[in-house]
Amino acid sequence: MTITPAVSPPAQFFQIWSDNLSQALAQIGSKPFPCSVFQEAPSEMPASSSTDLWVIANFSGALRGEMSFRLPAASAAPLAQLFMGEAPAPAAGATGEQREAVVELLRQVGGLVSTAIKEVWGETQLHLEASASGPSWPASSSAWVRAEKENATPLWIELHLSAALAAALRPERTEPAPHKPAAALATPSPETENAKLDLLMDIELGVVLRFGARRLLLREVVELTPGSVIELDREVQDPVDVLLDGRIIARGEVVVLDGHYGFRVTEVAPGS
Repeated sequence: MTITPAVSPPAQFFQIWSDNLSQALAQIGSKPFPCSVFQEAPSEMPASSSTDLWVIANFSGALRGEMSFRLPAASAAPLAQLFMGEAPAPAAGATGEQREAVVELLRQVGGLVSTAIKEVWGETQLHLEASASGPSWPASSSAWVRAEKENATPLWIELHLSAALAAALRPERTEPAPHKPAAALATPSPETENAKLDLLMDIELGVVLRFGARRLLLREVVELTPGSVIELDREVQDPVDVLLDGRIIARGEVVVLDGHYGFRVTEVAPGS
């Protein structure tokens, strides 16, 4: 007898994205557009480049965390042409308008995904935006999606999940409670529940202030010297992000208090 291993929650999540991307592309192009998911990086996947399109998705509701999409220029431009109803044409890179079109396409796919995952993980909201660079958090789970229609060059999308989102996808494991006589069962009092919560209140959590980001080639990193200036992807007046486990929990501005840096919160992320 052959036993098929259970599909992990992140793998199931990636498959849902792939299925709904296929559905959306088929509706737009009026032709089947099958998509396949790979758990290991395929050799055909183009290497990371400065011309890549990065899109970051923030999840709130039943699922919380972040997800990133990397689209090589050779895939972003054809996807945009398909979405915008343009005739396929070779392109060295995606224009600004085409990049916005791809982000809107992913937003529409995200809407389909939200509906598809509701029964499994609950009501979830997605907010997708283009990013000047890759995510600031390390990937906990990754997958590669190939979209391929007949007589066309395959299109590739690289997907990553933050640790927070990957953890939210996994169901909580509960140990069976030992059997007790009915007379011994009692409902925990509010005082007991508060005491349990108080045990967690003194746990220290590391938060990160993100002023901006910038992708550098290895050659540029090696060439850094004292006095080198690295330009970030944000303006001076833009708010600073506060991240906990890769998820944005607040935004605000940096202040100075008695000679020390401080942070004034101006916005708290929904659900925080």
